[in-house]
Amino acid sequence: MSAQKKKGTSLTDLIAGGTAGLFEALCCHPLDTVKVRMQLYRKSGKKPPGFLRTGINIVQKENFGSLYKGLGAVAIGIVPKMALRFSSYEFYRGLLYAPDGTITTGNTFIAGVGAGITEAVMVVNPMEVVKIRLQAQHHSMADPLDIPKYRNAPHAAYLIVKEEGFKTLYRGVSLTAARQATNQGVNFTVYSKIKEKLQKFHGTEMLPAWETSLIGLVSGALGPLSNAPLDTIKTRLQKTTYASNESGLVRIVKIGKQLVKEEGTAALYKGITPRIMRVAPGQAVTFTVYEFIKEQLAGDNSPVAKKLG
Repeated sequence: MSAQKKKGTSLTDLIAGGTAGLFEALCCHPLDTVKVRMQLYRKSGKKPPGFLRTGINIVQKENFGSLYKGLGAVAIGIVPKMALRFSSYEFYRGLLYAPDGTITTGNTFIAGVGAGITEAVMVVNPMEVVKIRLQAQHHSMADPLDIPKYRNAPHAAYLIVKEEGFKTLYRGVSLTAARQATNQGVNFTVYSKIKEKLQKFHGTEMLPAWETSLIGLVSGALGPLSNAPLDTIKTRLQKTTYASNESGLVRIVKIGKQLVKEEGTAALYKGITPRIMRVAPGQAVTFTVYEFIKEQLAGDNSPVAKKLG
């Protein structure tokens, strides 16, 4: 199956992608905090709480604002992350078009994988190390005397680099790259192919917003199912604060083996429910806003069009 080449600009993709990412973060961050807490939960003879109970516990013990811990790190990184995701995807996709202006499903997947790796290395991994450290802190934001180690995203990044070295921001980068590569490979492939079918069905390029949201919801849900174990091990690895002379691969294998030994294979899928609940609607928001902003910027009378013209 192939798709016809569609003209676009890198500036449009950067602006539309960054705006979409900001909306996605604001809408879905609490679910990510719940996911991280579930992944960091260790067995103590008690049954681990589900995602609803975990969320309720956070609100009761720490207050509602605690669900947005780490949002600063995400907000700082989400604009360049999404801008890179969409612009790099379009760039790689452009390299893979056939001479007749079509692109195969396999090449669409490769472009998505390339976009995932690019965003993981350049933005996502440092952002997630900081975010996870902030989300892992158990303190009440309502109690002024309960002072956390990391006050905000810039402060957390500063302390991490100062105490553990700059390379700590890239702890688990291979897992992050693998997760983002599979996520975006699946995400873009499923999204673009379903979109193609609907465009042919309607006979129009621009789909209704609700259909774009629905496609994003479906494509966004499939990625987490394919790489949940990678995400859980990555979270455990990035949460650790001690230095180690072991290679990244050795630590990854050690964490994975320890997790399975102590908590069972099911522990590799901790937080999968809130992760799907976080990623799927997140992608629905992202693609809907992206397509809308891109359409507005691509118009003949838009500021971007005038600038490029």
